[in-house]
Order: sequence, then C-alpha cells, then structure tokens
Amino acid sequence: MGSYKLICLSCNRTIVDNYTLSCPCGGGFVRTAYDARQLTVRDMPGMWKYYDWLPTKGFIDIPGKTVTYKSEALAKELGLRELYIAFNGYWPEIGAMIHTCSFKELEAPPTILRAMEHGGKAMVLASAGNTARAFAYLSTITGFPLIIVVPGKNLGNLWIPGREPGKSVHLIAMGEGNDYTDAINLAGRIASVPGLLPEGGAKNVARRDGMATVMLDGAVFMKTLPDEYFQAIGSGTGGVAAWEAALRLRDDGRFGQRLPRLHLAQNLPFAPMLHAWEEGRRDIMPERDMPEAKELISQMYTDILSNRNPPYSVKGGVYDAMKDTDGIMYGVTNEEAISAKKLFESLEGIDLLPASAVAVSALIQACDRGTISPDKKVLLNITGGGYERLKKDMKLNPVKPCIEVEGPDVPLDDILKVIE
Repeated sequence: MGSYKLICLSCNRTIVDNYTLSCPCGGGFVRTAYDARQLTVRDMPGMWKYYDWLPTKGFIDIPGKTVTYKSEALAKELGLRELYIAFNGYWPEIGAMIHTCSFKELEAPPTILRAMEHGGKAMVLASAGNTARAFAYLSTITGFPLIIVVPGKNLGNLWIPGREPGKSVHLIAMGEGNDYTDAINLAGRIASVPGLLPEGGAKNVARRDGMATVMLDGAVFMKTLPDEYFQAIGSGTGGVAAWEAALRLRDDGRFGQRLPRLHLAQNLPFAPMLHAWEEGRRDIMPERDMPEAKELISQMYTDILSNRNPPYSVKGGVYDAMKDTDGIMYGVTNEEAISAKKLFESLEGIDLLPASAVAVSALIQACDRGTISPDKKVLLNITGGGYERLKKDMKLNPVKPCIEVEGPDVPLDDILKVIE
C-alpha cells in the first residue's frame, strides 16, 4: 500500500490522518511523506500504476490515467526538439481512457476512496464543471454519496459517460449571477452539517497526489524530469501537485536533481495570481488583482479557470511552488486560446477542452519570446481533451439537479430536506 505520514509544511508536525485536511497550527498545507522513497510502477489499472505514491489502502478498478507521448507535428511547428504531451482525456487510439475527458478524473478516485476508508458517509464539493463531472462519475461507480454544488450556468458540463447517473449523486444548482466561489461558499456551509465530509479542495492530499500522477507519468516516460512544465490554472492546485511530484522524483534520485520550471497560465481578463506574481507579491489584493471579479469572470473563454480564493499565498501553495522552480506566469486572451486550440487540433489530431487551449497558448508565447530554448525537455499538460471523440463512442447522460437555489445564503434546511 502507499504507506505515508502527513507533515505540516508550516510547523513540521507529523499529523495522524483521520481524513485530515489541515494542521491545528493553521499555518500551511499538509503534505504526504511516503515510506517508499523510490517510485515503483505497479501492474495495476489506470492511475493506480503509481499506487505507492497515492494516499489510499485500496484502489478503484477504472482505466483513467495520463498518457504521455512525444510530439512531432506541434514540436516541429514551435521549433522544439523534445516536446512531450501529457494527455488527460479520451483518445483510445493512444490508450487514453479518461471517460470524463479531464484530469479531474485523476483527483476523484483517490479522494473518494480516502474518504470511504476513513469512514466518511457522504462528501460535499463545489465545482464549475470538470471536477463535478469526474466526482459524479466516480460516485456513480462506487455508490459513495456525493452532494455537488454547481453554478447554474455550468450545468451543461455535468454528464455521465456511458451510464445513467447513480442515485448517490445529489446535484444543487445555483441561480444566475452565482460563480464558482459562490458555489464553494454554499458547499462549505453544507459540509458543516454533522456526518458530511468537505471534499477539501487544494487542502486534500488525495486530490493533489492524484493530479501529481501527471508529472510522474511524464518523468517515467521521459526517464527524467522535464526542464519546463506548462499548464493552465484556475486555483493553481494542479501546478502545486506537479511541483510536489517533482520534489519526490528528485528525492528518488533516478530522474535528475533539477526541478522543472513551472509555466502556469491564466485566462484573461481574470488573472489575480498573474497580477500578484508579476508584482512580486505573496498576497493577492482583491481590489487590485480582480476588481469587479464577477464581471471579469463573465468575459473569460473558460470560466472553469476562475477562482476568487486560490491557494496562492498559503505555505506550500502556488507562490511557493513558483518561487522554488523560478516559475513564469502567463496571461492568455480568449482569441489566443481559440487560435491555439485550432492549431493543436490540426497538428496533433485530437480535440481540446478550452482550459488545455490556454496552456497551449502559453507554450506558444514562451516559444515566440525565446523564453525556452529549443533543446529543452518540455512537458505540456493537456488537462482535458477528447470530448468530441468521446461523443462518437458513448452516450452522455446529463446529471439533473435535485434542487435549485438562488444563492449561497439559502437556508440549509431547504437543502437538507431534499437530499436526506
């Protein structure tokens, strides 16, 4: 099993894991320290090949995993000799079988299993789409009860591939004018009800270590850590997960000693972490970095990349990951993302979800500026793709809300009556 301890990054205390999300000191993230210092690739299904570095006792038999390959067409277009693509989505021709088409399907299995193994009866989470879809899919497979809060405008992202949604999935839709942060606030209130577990977001080590398997797969395929790592971010948790995976791989001793430089991209005009980072600040200043936040979010190409309270400042969060890797942040306009999407799809032959297009655009910017040299090993995290390809093979069954609410301050009794 993936035997481990939880270590607080602020006070260095070792914490007993009772589905623990944070240290009593409240100073920073907790991180898993695995007994297995070196990575063994197991003969197990999907992402569980990296079982030794996942915080669960068992596993869930599903095929979803990252598939890494060396790019030829896009690499040639950008003048890169060693561009590797970590594809997270549905593309059976290369063995990519993430049926919800997003790397959020790497978060859901260890998170739900960890909750089940710690006696959880039901879990509450908020999402703008991809996370909710992945968790609803895993809830349908495992039967583990899930309460999902989603802004109403994102309901179209909620579907189950190839099967009917399970009765374990309870979807709460929020009215017009609510965004992801409103959903987070309501989910937090619901999770305070005794017997319900908060999913935990970036604090949950199972989520981070699930996403970390992207970097593990890239390094195993390349037989070394990449020099440069590109990803689009909303909360930035995926970037933190990549950094944490790189730290473990460095300690392993077989993948090199230099951490990959993080290249993280936000979708303009909503880019609070970009603004704070460019000014060298550890703290986000809402009035400066995201004035009229909801208006800015409404103008984004993909609002799943929006989060008004990202884990940027926290010890062990995005700021620390960027500092430790000498990282670079990018702002990508809607037009740039759409152009990058068309380029990638024409050259690589698979469709992208919008967030992935933002990452591709950041890579194009870096190449145009000469930020990365042509001989560097580059890992591009395609966080979602293959939706158009999936629709040819499977029926997508929508998840319907069990209740619709006006906003985050709805009386909890109104919700609990419906979901009990």
